[in-house]
Amino acid sequence: MSRWCAFLTEHDPAAQVRAAGGDPVSVSGRSAFGLLHDEPGRAAGPFTWGDLTAIGEVTLFNAAELRRRLGRDAPPPDCADGLLLLACYARFGTAGLAAADGMFALAISEGTELVLVRDHVGARTLFHARARGHWAAATSLRALRRWPALDTGLHLPAVRSFLAFAYLPGPETLLRGIHEVLPGRCLRLRPDGSVDEQTFWEPAEHTGDRSAREHAQRLRELLESATARRLPAGEPVAVLLSGGIDSSLVTALATKLHEHPVRSYSIGFDGTTPNELAYSGLVATHCHTEHRVLTVPGTAVADRLAHTVSLLDCPVGDPLTVPNLLLAEAAAADGATTILNGEGGDPVFGGPKNLPMLIFELFRDEAAPEARARAYLDSYRKCHGDLPVLLTPGVLAELSDAPPLTDLLTPYLRPGRMNGLLNQLLHTNLRTKGAHHILTKVERLTAASGVEGRAPLFDRAVIDYSFRIPANLKLAGTTEKWILKEAVRDLLPATIVDRPKSGMRVPVQQWLTGPLADLGNDLLFGPSARARDLFRADTLRAWLRGDGSLLPRHGGKLWLVLTLELWLRSFEVGP
Repeated sequence: MSRWCAFLTEHDPAAQVRAAGGDPVSVSGRSAFGLLHDEPGRAAGPFTWGDLTAIGEVTLFNAAELRRRLGRDAPPPDCADGLLLLACYARFGTAGLAAADGMFALAISEGTELVLVRDHVGARTLFHARARGHWAAATSLRALRRWPALDTGLHLPAVRSFLAFAYLPGPETLLRGIHEVLPGRCLRLRPDGSVDEQTFWEPAEHTGDRSAREHAQRLRELLESATARRLPAGEPVAVLLSGGIDSSLVTALATKLHEHPVRSYSIGFDGTTPNELAYSGLVATHCHTEHRVLTVPGTAVADRLAHTVSLLDCPVGDPLTVPNLLLAEAAAADGATTILNGEGGDPVFGGPKNLPMLIFELFRDEAAPEARARAYLDSYRKCHGDLPVLLTPGVLAELSDAPPLTDLLTPYLRPGRMNGLLNQLLHTNLRTKGAHHILTKVERLTAASGVEGRAPLFDRAVIDYSFRIPANLKLAGTTEKWILKEAVRDLLPATIVDRPKSGMRVPVQQWLTGPLADLGNDLLFGPSARARDLFRADTLRAWLRGDGSLLPRHGGKLWLVLTLELWLRSFEVGP
């Protein structure tokens, strides 16, 4: 996948692009576009339509529908998806963006403004910054980090957010002055420094009088359509298969709808850690896929961790990042160009985080909206409660005036766009973890392997419909994702459909005391970490010893700190 930069400038825009590490490709008005040579891929433009010029990464799944809308004004049938999306914007404005179904990040030169567009759910990333009277935007945070005009450095509030969430749930990044465009948004950057943000898509809550059976039937139709539109034409497709309901239903739909071979990939770990390989093997046999199991030893994680973290625009406190990259590389080595996944089932239809939140709602004794946000934050069980003993006194002092972390959640967790509590929780999951952890991780790791990751359960129409389904059909008693399971019950063995979610057990503790022990000690207590002075060494040493822990939960917290330190080193972020 190509990475690109866009600049809005009044002085020698082509030189600004060269200074950021790219070749000047075109100049329109005050805007300049450039591709970055260090991340090659298929062409991302520029595209010109009328008075508009754009550059971007665009994959559309409903190109035929958009052409019908444009009629005789549509560009040639063999044009790039980026040009088609630009034509829709030129004709219909933001309504044309809302009508698109796909993965896209687009920068448009429109008069004296630079218009930034990010797809509905956040499958592609887009960042922007302003320095010395100029705007810059890029799909790569590293590209903006290299922009000489930008005086940036570590953004401490983002460090706190990362430790609490294990990702960054909003527009902030770890680099001061660089912000991320939110999904479903259109930003207008003006030469005077002002910004106008428009929302072209946000899911909305609706109610209807359909029966459970009718809801299941309609959902099945949408799932089949979403999967079919993401299948590559004329070639085999790969599927990441964990053995859970979400990846299993995508595998089953792919084998039903695709006329070419479906290859499924699962991961396991050495040692005695519980795994789901028996279930993924059952689904592969049931669906007759070409199945491959990749065993990931701890030594491989140690060898590839630094490289994997360097691929991410924001570190992700997910120990499956290296295994995910290895799976994508395996699929690419087998000739795949497209790899489907089951991501999206939990944030869209109700996963394990929602039940404890509903229990909290029954027993909470504080009416303030912030109470619900604090409970949601605590449910992550990361480092939120440990910040007073984890961060050094100097860092805590600098963060004393920072806005509370609950500000990132409260807008979703109060009546407004969503009035039902479960829908509020799902909306929060979709717009935070879905957009800033799940999808961005998938995009970066698959693109780095030369394949395109696609998530049918994050389909725009599927998401819209999920908020039309009554809450008691999504969480039926204690049964999570009930309606989703009913929609695909005929496709899979009952053992898969009816088993509770267990998740994959990743042997983080074994890695930290085994193949990652030396690297971990160097990163956590070495000169670079000491100079940065973010964390208290006594707390980290106590966690390494497992002090005060009845359950081995310190491994996950250490993983966050370790991942963050690797990322900061990769991006050369000093104290």
